[in-house]
Amino acid sequence: MIRPTIDDIARASGVSKGTVSRVINGHANVAALTRERVQEVMSRLGYAPDPAAQHLSWRTGHTLGLSLASDDPLLSPYHVLFREAVERHTAPLGVQPVFLRGDLREVRRLPSAVLVLHAVEDDPRLNFLRERHVPAVLIGHQPGFCWVAPDDEGGAHLATSELLQAGHRRLAYLGRGPSQVARDRERGFLRAAHTAGAEVTVLEADFTVLSGYRAVRRAWESGVRFTGCFAQSDESAVGAVAALEDLGLRVPRDVSVVGFDGLPELPLPLRLTTVAQDIPRLVRTALDLMQEAMSGQPPRGEFVPVHLVPGATVSSASGASSPGGMP
Repeated sequence: MIRPTIDDIARASGVSKGTVSRVINGHANVAALTRERVQEVMSRLGYAPDPAAQHLSWRTGHTLGLSLASDDPLLSPYHVLFREAVERHTAPLGVQPVFLRGDLREVRRLPSAVLVLHAVEDDPRLNFLRERHVPAVLIGHQPGFCWVAPDDEGGAHLATSELLQAGHRRLAYLGRGPSQVARDRERGFLRAAHTAGAEVTVLEADFTVLSGYRAVRRAWESGVRFTGCFAQSDESAVGAVAALEDLGLRVPRDVSVVGFDGLPELPLPLRLTTVAQDIPRLVRTALDLMQEAMSGQPPRGEFVPVHLVPGATVSSASGASSPGGMP
């Protein structure tokens, strides 16, 4: 008799494999009726989780690596929030998270499993971990690997639509770069802007305040003009606002700004309009996927929804004035 798989349980229950995994591992974030339905199907089909695999998944003493690119700041607000969410879920299980930066081949002893952040296309970290048979989950998306990602492209479309609905047709995207996140957010920005027939400028910048400040200031001083700016991160949005104010412009009266991430604390005198990620849900999903990877289940991926958080940095384009040489 062929033993039923988690895919069989998911299909028969009408739920995702992630939901089945959460039921199997006793997670509380599953509705009672859904849990009962999944458990009934498991009983009817004679499905029993592999005890050895479950023990392997969260054995005391296991370590969980958080792999960052070499230039990613360890103490950025986003990384701090992500690490805190990981620690809240792993500490009761005796799983220790450790930060890894740059080339994983230089790590003397690899962790039991690794979450890979800020991947680029064909990221060598993923292939290296696969070669070493280290279970990995990508915070991003790539076929053939376990992955979870915020809806970066959809969120960028939301942010850009907010500017378009306010009447802005001269738009800037702050954040062109090689990472998957930057490229997805640029794609969503361009899709919304081009559909509306808006004039667009794309500025290279990373996720930091300083990079956002420099990119916007240099662009404006070179004669580039826009009335709406979508920044790929809340931190770079802070830099954009600071640069515009130093140039004698007022946000949002002269230039409206939207960020991405939904960070709870920012050094701004007004509340930033932003697209918020659900970091706790990202982490929960990533750890569910890690359990699946460690127990030998086939790789899969999942997008996590984002939502717009209105603030005080977007206003109507009709009210914009023309300081600093705005044509």
